[in-house]
Amino acid sequence: MPPIQTGAGIVEKTMSHLLPAKFDGITARVQLLATGLQESDFVHRCQIGGPARSYWGFEQGGGIEGVLKHPASSAYARSVCGLRAVAPVASDVYGAFLTDDQLACAFARLLLWTDQAPLPVLGDREGAWQYYLRNWRPGRPRREHWDEHYVDATNQVLSTCSGVPA
Repeated sequence: MPPIQTGAGIVEKTMSHLLPAKFDGITARVQLLATGLQESDFVHRCQIGGPARSYWGFEQGGGIEGVLKHPASSAYARSVCGLRAVAPVASDVYGAFLTDDQLACAFARLLLWTDQAPLPVLGDREGAWQYYLRNWRPGRPRREHWDEHYVDATNQVLSTCSGVPA
């Protein structure tokens, strides 16, 4: 299966089974899929030469800790951890990210949820890039790949999510 389809399947399962409906939508799915492509191409669950884990590239003391503690996401994070039988503790979540793609995807969506700005409108590649930078704070951002990832994510989501709200 091509990596983008792997990612889309994970996003679909996560949105359908782990998070309340208010977290779902085409723009959310595109941002999640583009971010996963940017971080790992849906190939590596462990960052090459770095500490990040999951297809979405979370660090234990960074994004994981942030989602667990942020007032907008912490209750949802605890709920998702309970559904996945993982203690809502950064070290346990970090360990689970080696094998639990749905937990990682849920945390990625919850990290986006902590941003007070709305998700970028569909088709706004620059806005989506800025959203990614603001929330993931990558050490070495590679802008040259983002547009392709965003277009691929948009095409994938639009071709498979006819019943998903905007």
